[in-house]
Amino acid sequence: MTDQPLTAIPRPTRVPAIPARLEPDAIGVAQDTIIGLASSAPAATMAVTMAGMALAAAYGGGPVIILCGIPMLILANTYRRLNLWNANCGASFEWVGRAINPYLGFLVGWMMLAGILAGTISVVVVLSPAVLAVFSTSVTSPWPNIFISTAVILVMATIAVIGIRLTARTQVGMAVIEYAILIGFSVWALIYVLGHHPGTFPPTRGWLSLTGIGGKGNLAAGLLIAVFMYTGWDATVYVNEEVKHRRVNPGRAAVFAVALLVLLYVLPQVGMQGVASPARLQANASSALVFVAQVLGGGGWAKVMAFALALSVIASTGTGIVTASRVAYGMASHRVLPPILGNVSRRYATPAIGTIIIAVILTAATWAYLLSTSIATVFTDVVSTTGLLFAGFYTLTALAAVFYYRRRIFTNAWDALLVGILPLAAAVFLGWVIVKSLQTAPATERWSLVGILGAGVVLMLVARFILQSPFFRIPLESAPREH
Repeated sequence: MTDQPLTAIPRPTRVPAIPARLEPDAIGVAQDTIIGLASSAPAATMAVTMAGMALAAAYGGGPVIILCGIPMLILANTYRRLNLWNANCGASFEWVGRAINPYLGFLVGWMMLAGILAGTISVVVVLSPAVLAVFSTSVTSPWPNIFISTAVILVMATIAVIGIRLTARTQVGMAVIEYAILIGFSVWALIYVLGHHPGTFPPTRGWLSLTGIGGKGNLAAGLLIAVFMYTGWDATVYVNEEVKHRRVNPGRAAVFAVALLVLLYVLPQVGMQGVASPARLQANASSALVFVAQVLGGGGWAKVMAFALALSVIASTGTGIVTASRVAYGMASHRVLPPILGNVSRRYATPAIGTIIIAVILTAATWAYLLSTSIATVFTDVVSTTGLLFAGFYTLTALAAVFYYRRRIFTNAWDALLVGILPLAAAVFLGWVIVKSLQTAPATERWSLVGILGAGVVLMLVARFILQSPFFRIPLESAPREH
């Protein structure tokens, strides 16, 4: 046997490490739809808006909600079309950045993150009262509230880290119970009101009018509330990299989620608003659903409704953690946020570190809110801008569709309608909502919005000049002209 030269001895080939990715084809369109619904939190949303909608719309809230559902369906279809082009967790961040301008795309991504975090904080801080109501417990000390909120954040964050499959199964389980209770009570309440039980406020033709009873409803005020109610359905798109047929199903799920939200909001609004007199309903505006359940069936049924509310806010907290971490992952993948947010766990195929960071932010914000009155006041102003943030990036996403498909608008009548006229009309509607909201918003809320956008500009400069993200140099894209 002869000795081989050293250079002839085969050496092991060093294979470059492949970055871990999110788990593809993990959930289906039905589970994705539930994630969008849970993000909107139907029961919790109805609990805080039903009395206000009845007052603003003069009991014409049903038609107002349906009317607002039309531009929301247009927007959902716009998201569907854009997702066919570019399916990744960044969603509007990518679409606006690649179709209009990367700097504007970054600001849209920041608005998405700020809106999701503010919206999640808003449900976390009302979580414990809903849970404690199930046990008929009333406390003035903040510590029971802190304990419950922190425990729920930790549990939902753990589920989010373990995987999107477990997250989806958990959301489906909670949704079945929550929606069954909400729909069941809505039908019960409607039958109760139509039966003209003592103390009810029976329906009139005004309930079917956009201006309510006697034309006294304020359509603009009702639409402002309705826009806030619908926000969150876009969560279906932020998990698109983990959905089967990632380019097709997330967009379909968005459309399905909006259509189902129309039902889940109209039925309770119309069914429950007449259970008691207008004065009694407004006197219990902060706990309207529990109050209605109390009137219908007493304390036992009120606990059942409180349980549905608790499930709603828990589910919304879970989807907030998941979607915020996915948006951050999508942005960090382009190095516009710290790269650590783009790391994916090889074991769980989730952005585990980013999920933990989001959970820490939510926990810290909850503690600060519950322990400090002055900080709570600031947070209240920030949370009140959530609807404006959503309306803002929805508007820019609609415009991104117009920009991306602009070559087809003048050559294809169908595209001219679906990605030209209708998205532009939806953008105009949301722009009107933003203007009307700012006109009536107190100065503190306006400055909160200025502060959020200002922080986004600072972070954009950091991403551009310190992180030196290549995202700001990407070429703009547009769909080719169809022949």
